[in-house]
Amino acid sequence: MTAELARLVAFGRLLRARGLAVGTGRIMAFCRAVAALEPIDREDLYWAARSTLISRKEQLDDFDRAFASYFGPSAAMLTDTTPASGDPRRADRPRVPDDAVELDVAPASWVLPDEDEASEGETTVRLVAGTVEALRSKRFEDLTDEERARAASSIRRIAVAIPRRRARRLRPASRGASFDLRRTLRYSLRTQGEPFHRAWTRRRTKARPLVLILDVSGSMSPYSRALLQFGFAAMAAGQRVEVFCFGTRLTRVTRLLRTKDPNRALKDIAGAVKDWDGGTRIGESLRELLNLYGQRGSMRGAVVVLCSDGLERGDPDLLTAEMARLSRLAHRVVWVNPLKGSPLYEPLARGMAAALPHVDVFLSGHNVASLEELGAVLEG
Repeated sequence: MTAELARLVAFGRLLRARGLAVGTGRIMAFCRAVAALEPIDREDLYWAARSTLISRKEQLDDFDRAFASYFGPSAAMLTDTTPASGDPRRADRPRVPDDAVELDVAPASWVLPDEDEASEGETTVRLVAGTVEALRSKRFEDLTDEERARAASSIRRIAVAIPRRRARRLRPASRGASFDLRRTLRYSLRTQGEPFHRAWTRRRTKARPLVLILDVSGSMSPYSRALLQFGFAAMAAGQRVEVFCFGTRLTRVTRLLRTKDPNRALKDIAGAVKDWDGGTRIGESLRELLNLYGQRGSMRGAVVVLCSDGLERGDPDLLTAEMARLSRLAHRVVWVNPLKGSPLYEPLARGMAAALPHVDVFLSGHNVASLEELGAVLEG
């Protein structure tokens, strides 16, 4: 437990010792609220604690006294001797000096909780705060079943932004790079030919297609479900998203992912993909993809994300030719390789070596943090 988290937990213990009903859930909510404050001052800390740790008016006096003795008085506790609200309970609260508004880093009244005295609630808070970052950085193949479920939930919450491009068509704008002479003349007919109202235009923007090509072969089994969860998150970003799975053959799973139930989607995909946990033939799968969808709007000018470890079982020359064809057709090609998460990894496999010259962005996809990075790359 960090020192800052320990101080917040100790404040919850103080309230509990003074008779307030502060349970584990309230302490956890208080810690999350403080973590969201950036930067933090004493007044923000006061309201974060008050809104999460108490819920009844009769607890307010005890809470204010505990907060003032622990953190120092807050500006939110200022009142006159005769309060305008007529509430006598707030008349004796002290004024805060101007130099006491900023939160001290380590007030002398803070007491760190003793590990031997930690209650069940504080242990829960410690575990929650300590495992969030560990779960983000832990490799998918090292996750337990419970951690895998939490990681899947985190992946589905990743904000995947569909990349956009400038279209040829123009749209009216209050200000823009182009002066719209035609609309300006039309508006001038209302003012006896005087162009009092000037019209402007700007280029429209439209979403680029986003195509996810996910390797579900045997060597990718520790990562396949996590990548499908990312595909589920991408489907929520817009309509111009296509998702394909491949091992030794290509399977389109876009329609199966258009559901609100991720567990049902995974079950349907497992039944539809016949070569799950099989071999890897990236070149042949790409050729099938480009032959079937290469001339359609879903591929031309798209951002293509290919998730595979590059362990090609087929002809590497075919993979080179199809990757060159894909790079000419797509706007950008992003390759996600979970093996890249290892500091000792080098792209020496024949499939990866054949594909890299035609890849624009090379990322790892071995944990939740790397998939969050992928979402940021797509947005950029």
